Amino acid sequence: MKAFWNFLGLLAIMILSLFLAVITGDYGPWYFAWLVGTTMIVLIAAAGAVMFEKQEEERQGKKGSNH
Repeated sequence: MKAFWNFLGLLAIMILSLFLAVITGDYGPWYFAWLVGTTMIVLIAAAGAVMFEKQEEERQGKKGSNH
C-alpha cells in the first residue's frame, strides 16, 4: 500500500511539473533559475547565521572560563 501512495505522490508532482512547464512556456528556465537561486541564498544565509551563532557561543564560553 505504501508503494501505491508513493506512486500517487510522484504522479501528482509530475502532473504539477507538466502544468507549470506549459504555463511558463519560454520563461520556464528563468523561473527555475530564480526559484533555485532564491532557495540557495536563503539556505546559505541560514547556514551563515548558524555558524555565526556557534562561533559566538564558543567565544563567550571561552571568555567566561578564563575568569
